[in-house]
Amino acid sequence: MSPMTSLVVACVVFVGSHFLLSHPLRAPLIARMGKGLFLAFYSLVALLSLSWMIYAFRATNGGTAYWASSDALWAAASVVMLFASILFAGSLSGNPAFPDPRARMHVTKPAEGVFTITRHPMMWSFILWGMVHIVLMPTNANIVLAGSIMFLAFFGALAQDRKKVRQLGTGWQGWRGRTAFVPFGMQLSGKAGWRDVVPSAGEFTVGTVIWLGATWAHGGVGAGIWRWI
Repeated sequence: MSPMTSLVVACVVFVGSHFLLSHPLRAPLIARMGKGLFLAFYSLVALLSLSWMIYAFRATNGGTAYWASSDALWAAASVVMLFASILFAGSLSGNPAFPDPRARMHVTKPAEGVFTITRHPMMWSFILWGMVHIVLMPTNANIVLAGSIMFLAFFGALAQDRKKVRQLGTGWQGWRGRTAFVPFGMQLSGKAGWRDVVPSAGEFTVGTVIWLGATWAHGGVGAGIWRWI
């Protein structure tokens, strides 16, 4: 099996196992294995398939890029990644999309912080991550890898909406009415004001720390951008 074929298969396994274990197989496996053992199994499958993706991606040796990135493109991408990092940071607290018993309580609250932007901030942070990485490194291998993450995040968010309606009923329907699927959808549709879009201080701080660390770790132009700040 060639490295590129291995990467494609690994991505299919990674994405497919996430969908299967998060939705149709989740309930029957929890009933058979128990929640603790199921979560351990889920984590093991995710770790192994992700490791396979990374190994296969590295084995492709990158490949030829369709276009060259520039300092200006890196700078623009870094701004997008700062936004994505803030979304990710805000998604970690009070997120009713998570399998959390407090979800019923979370959906009764007004949308605050990153949830004024989208009700799926984590998924959109991954989508933006994929877009940025494809723009900066447009090789076949990277398009497959980042595109798989984007596919999983986008359709995973759609699946979460359907699952949460079954689980939370009118609670999630009310939350869906107060929040947008697409970032800034409420503001663009006129259902909410732009002044309401204010990430909390904690979201902004944690997101900025994540962004600075990730940008510095990339080296090259990324490290240069970190030094300019």
